[in-house]
Amino acid sequence: MATPWELFTLFAELSLLAFGGANSVLPEMHHRIVDLHHWMTSETFSALYALAQAAPGPNVMAVTLIGWHLAGPQGALAATFGMIGPPALITGLSLGVLHRFRDAPWQRRVKAGLVPLTVGLIAASALQLSEAADHSWIAVAMTLVAAAVIVSGRLHPLLVLAVGTGIGYLVF
Repeated sequence: MATPWELFTLFAELSLLAFGGANSVLPEMHHRIVDLHHWMTSETFSALYALAQAAPGPNVMAVTLIGWHLAGPQGALAATFGMIGPPALITGLSLGVLHRFRDAPWQRRVKAGLVPLTVGLIAASALQLSEAADHSWIAVAMTLVAAAVIVSGRLHPLLVLAVGTGIGYLVF
């Protein structure tokens, strides 16, 4: 099992790469926690992520649940503080510079480059999670239908979660 210090340092490092939030580093988080350290299985990682996404609140809730699972309340605090602390500190320190050069061409170019990068990181996260969660043809079908319904914007995401939960309860 992981210690709170190990969790803090892991998530502090990941937080510095998390352009677009915790979801953008999910593949690396999964790699380190599951493949490298063997602190949990891929199935447990996916289940904790799914539970965090089903709950109201920010995406960083997955980090808190992972920390709790690995080291109890201290692990939850260490993981969450590791994920939130460094970017908050950097943001606070850099606000003056960003405001001073808000109309600079280099700032617009950097932002334009970060947007597609962030989308790619989040897409990689989705693929990584689907590999761990889609253990049957029914699960694959549920993933594809949920993605199509959400992208189409025809149903509220909470309704999709409720239907998926019901199907999971009945089928699995």
